[in-house]
Amino acid sequence: MDNTKPVSIAELRDMRTRGEKIACLTCYDASFALIEDRAGVDLVLIGDSLGMVLHGGRTTTPVTVDDIVYHSRCVAPHLSRAFLVADLPFLSYATLERALDASQRVMQEGGAKMVKLEGGREQASIVEYLSVRGVPVCAHLGLQPQFVHKMGAFRIQGRDEAAAEAMLHDARVLAEAGADLLLLECIPTELGARIAAESPVPVIGIGAGHRVDGQILVLHDILHVSPMVTLGRTPRFVKNYMACAAEQGTPDIESAVRAYVREVKSGAYPAPEHRFDVPAPAAIRNDKAGRTARPALKRPAPAGVVRKRRK
Repeated sequence: MDNTKPVSIAELRDMRTRGEKIACLTCYDASFALIEDRAGVDLVLIGDSLGMVLHGGRTTTPVTVDDIVYHSRCVAPHLSRAFLVADLPFLSYATLERALDASQRVMQEGGAKMVKLEGGREQASIVEYLSVRGVPVCAHLGLQPQFVHKMGAFRIQGRDEAAAEAMLHDARVLAEAGADLLLLECIPTELGARIAAESPVPVIGIGAGHRVDGQILVLHDILHVSPMVTLGRTPRFVKNYMACAAEQGTPDIESAVRAYVREVKSGAYPAPEHRFDVPAPAAIRNDKAGRTARPALKRPAPAGVVRKRRK
């Protein structure tokens, strides 16, 4: 792998094909952008998690498009290699027009190369609308922080058979609609493996087990300075990499980020204690979750091309 060449969507797909894990991390400012880029992070996310780790809020819902554009603009100029993705915040993609306007801003003003949005099959029309207009999209399934008031709490998703099958279906629909990446949050390991096995695009996990194509965590969580971890509410999938760096005799931030990248690449992270290895729903077990075969799913036809419908 060329560690100086900028990462692209094509390179992310190639990494998946050759079995190289994709190391992803959130970032919100220039100083950390430089560190993450030097440390070998493949994909940087301007996450709406900034509403919690920077603004001190209890949820991500107050974050605005202006916030995402501002932080993306702080990060983008300082990435020479890492691929930059930006969240579309709460309700910024409630309609096709709003989604396009928000995407235009975070890409033109913020310098992002892809947008991320939460939701399942109900977002397929948004994904397709953006995709055919040249906007790369990462679709986010599983635990969706923007929906916390609807879900009621931050908890593991897809544990029962109906929920698992619905998520599998959502992943297929979003890929067909044109999503270039899938992100799975807080789901059983076996379900993450099944979705990754069937997906035609790279699958990134956060609390989705070790059998997906890459991992992402919140920067402030791995540095053990976010409000959640300092208040004793550390999510199961979070690991303290500042402690790892200290154990290795290099107790600094860049060494912590390098340790994270190294463990993602080697497969050491996520270890069993960071995974939700709960009994898989019957339908997932019966289909041999984690198989390597990846059935080809239809991608959306280019703009102006109409596919012939099956009779």
